[in-house]
Amino acid sequence: MKKLVSIVIPAYNEVDNVFVIAESIKKVFSIINYDYEIILVDDGSTDQTLQTIKEYAASSENIFFLEFSKNFGHQLAVKAGMDNAYGDCVISMDCDMQHPPELIPDMLKKWEEGFEVVYTIREEDKNLSKRKRGSSGLFYKVLNWLSDIELEPGAADFRLLDQKVVNVFRNFHENEPFLRGLVKWLGFKQFAIRYNPAARFSGKSKYTFKKMFQLALHGVTSFSIKPLYTAVYLGFILSFASILYIPYIIYAFVNNVEVSGWASVIMTIVFFGGLQLIILGIIGIYVGKMFMQTKNRPSYIIRSTNIPIK
Repeated sequence: MKKLVSIVIPAYNEVDNVFVIAESIKKVFSIINYDYEIILVDDGSTDQTLQTIKEYAASSENIFFLEFSKNFGHQLAVKAGMDNAYGDCVISMDCDMQHPPELIPDMLKKWEEGFEVVYTIREEDKNLSKRKRGSSGLFYKVLNWLSDIELEPGAADFRLLDQKVVNVFRNFHENEPFLRGLVKWLGFKQFAIRYNPAARFSGKSKYTFKKMFQLALHGVTSFSIKPLYTAVYLGFILSFASILYIPYIIYAFVNNVEVSGWASVIMTIVFFGGLQLIILGIIGIYVGKMFMQTKNRPSYIIRSTNIPIK
């Protein structure tokens, strides 16, 4: 009996890419000895993506879809797909063709060799702008410095998970999951495959610099409290530095030296005021995460699906 491979693909305004990615996957599986199913997760698209997915699913018995009630984000779209994927292994990949389907046989080979997690590392794309490459490199540096996990630069959301790993994922109910970090944190037997990203078939990237920064914050605050320790250390350092200023104050008082420098005083006040706000912001992020998690709201809401109830 052939093993079943579930492929999870989140889609947000990818109307021109849905058919292309599905047909590319179909071509790959026509030459390997596996059954497959594709689970397309519409993440609250505002174009005709959902309609295109439904029409394509109606014409094929192994194409399924999940429709979110609104845009919940890429990470939760992947999580929803995995929650409803029951193949022997589950592969997650993007809809824009930058994750080459031709890599799937290599991932399955490593899985058959006994690896329970096969993830991919994207080689640096020289065609990207310096700003995009710089923000991506900064993302991993900040994440690895401030968190308790170690992610290789270029680690992508193109990965294969054995069903036993997916079963563990189903027990996670974080409202802001950082899947790359969770995969590393889980352990199991892992193997990395490097690949050269293909050109995006249509549309533009949904990951702006702002979203990359937010993702880095989610990653750091999900796996570490190092930022809180950093704030404490910084407080001690600045307090010690202020003590060093006391001899000058005593000297000025004894010698009746006028203490001038209104501008520098104001600058110092503004600096420390801003620093306090940053530290309070760090604390606030952790408190906010706990507040949202204790509400116990569902991480996502499925409006419609054609997946049979398991």
